[in-house]
Amino acid sequence: MDEFIDWYCSAPRLSFNRIVVTQYRIHLEERHLAPGTINGRLAAVRRLASEAADAGLLSPELASGIRRVKGVKQLGVRSGNWLSAEEARRLWQSPDGETLKGKRDRAILAVLLGCGLRRAELAGPDFAHLQRREAHWAIIDLVGKGGHIRTVPMLDWVKAAIDAWAAAADIGTGKVFRCVCRAGKHWGEGVTERLVWHVVKGYAKTIGIGQLAPHDLRRSCAKLFHGAGGELEQIQFLLGHVSVQTTERYLGCKQRISGAVNDRLGIEP
Repeated sequence: MDEFIDWYCSAPRLSFNRIVVTQYRIHLEERHLAPGTINGRLAAVRRLASEAADAGLLSPELASGIRRVKGVKQLGVRSGNWLSAEEARRLWQSPDGETLKGKRDRAILAVLLGCGLRRAELAGPDFAHLQRREAHWAIIDLVGKGGHIRTVPMLDWVKAAIDAWAAAADIGTGKVFRCVCRAGKHWGEGVTERLVWHVVKGYAKTIGIGQLAPHDLRRSCAKLFHGAGGELEQIQFLLGHVSVQTTERYLGCKQRISGAVNDRLGIEP
């Protein structure tokens, strides 16, 4: 909304109406933003119009016109970037396991690949969130995108990487991940999304993988679990997706006609 208001005030405009919102959509398209980004920002403007109409600040006719401004169609599907199992293993084992920073970075990469967290989610949990559930380690009550809360199962090798970092840093309360200074000592009360980004980019470059982002590790986690026989529904729960269609895009799923899922039901004559 701040961006829309800045744009609206940057030049003389008409009153808040359908024409102005259409011009804003054209402005966003000229910036070559992704269709999903444009549609998300238009949704916020439509909601503003609805709230203004409910409060008596905008006529119902103007609000109705603004709600009729169409979003941008997304043509095709963006190509994802997935790591193979060997590439994923090389990536999370690439940090130096003998240094404090290396132990922390190894744990960060292990969590991204083994739990499929977003980088914002990785910066959030503290040690109290790591608990045993049904004889299995998990991140409990993780607050994700949109405020959705979920529990994320944690593999033993991921927990071992976290334990190695925590033991070396001599921490067991507060945020799981901390900054590490050049002197090899941890400081602060957590890490930022930007630090997670640099960790992923730096070690990807070390092993010869270009154009790798933290979200590609989340995508790779989903596809590797699916390739190992993971159910689509369980992967959806793991990632915290509201829609199963979003999970399918992460997996790059395509329907097979040859070797289809219903080729053998066990009831054939």
